[in-house]
Amino acid sequence: MCPKLPLILGGISPIDPNFISLLNSYHLLDHLDGVAVHGFPLDWNHWQINDWPKKLDEIRAVTHLPIWVTEVGVSTFGAGEVQVFGLQRTSELLLNRTERVYWYSLLDLPRQWEATTRHKESEGSSYYRHFYMGLIREDGTPKPGLDHFNPAMGICQWFHYEDHRLESAVAWLRKLGVKRLRTGISWADWGRPYAVEWFDRQMKALAEFETTITLCFTPPSRGRAPNCTSPPVDLAEFACFAREVVTRYVLHSPRGFQSSLDRARNCLSQPEVIGGN
Repeated sequence: MCPKLPLILGGISPIDPNFISLLNSYHLLDHLDGVAVHGFPLDWNHWQINDWPKKLDEIRAVTHLPIWVTEVGVSTFGAGEVQVFGLQRTSELLLNRTERVYWYSLLDLPRQWEATTRHKESEGSSYYRHFYMGLIREDGTPKPGLDHFNPAMGICQWFHYEDHRLESAVAWLRKLGVKRLRTGISWADWGRPYAVEWFDRQMKALAEFETTITLCFTPPSRGRAPNCTSPPVDLAEFACFAREVVTRYVLHSPRGFQSSLDRARNCLSQPEVIGGN
């Protein structure tokens, strides 16, 4: 339906060349235009930040496809100076070695919200680091790392359903000179009342950026397990959702934009809601 739309493998973490080789053995990579990886060596991964070139080379050894780093970031959980160092070193290590890099994230996650992880607070400090990944604090004030952000990188920023931070985020992205943005459209939110109107508003606000969209978050009632990261029981339902997103926000067909609202709601007859990232 949209043959020129680039399709990128969702970012893998850990960065595992054996997984890419497995996908390749099933010829799944034949249908993709690139593969993506995620890395947080100063917060969650069991390798050092200076290993980034080696990690990329391990993936290049098993695929000819371009590699995108669609999430890389450093929290200020321990100290703001750690993020400053991480920004500077990440720019040095990645900007000349891979096609695209997206810094996660622009905004801190509000502390009264919930981070989308499987085990929540039982993860200990690993869980709470999710709330300090932004360059902008929850109160809207900039962190020291903001002055060291290189706009040659893109930004990865997730938005909640009816997120009150949308307009301020756009203003900061403009101020920073960001051209490329990665965000998500949640399948779990797609069935909410007026959800499509919300996503219309979100995508209209982000229209000036070169936007990479991640189709994410399985509704718990549709997963093989009752959590947002589970594969769906019925892939056709997810395919229906994906088709509606592409029709509405990529093809820009007036007929598709107007008529997809009713079809979108038919893709999920028993909606359930989970929090955003």
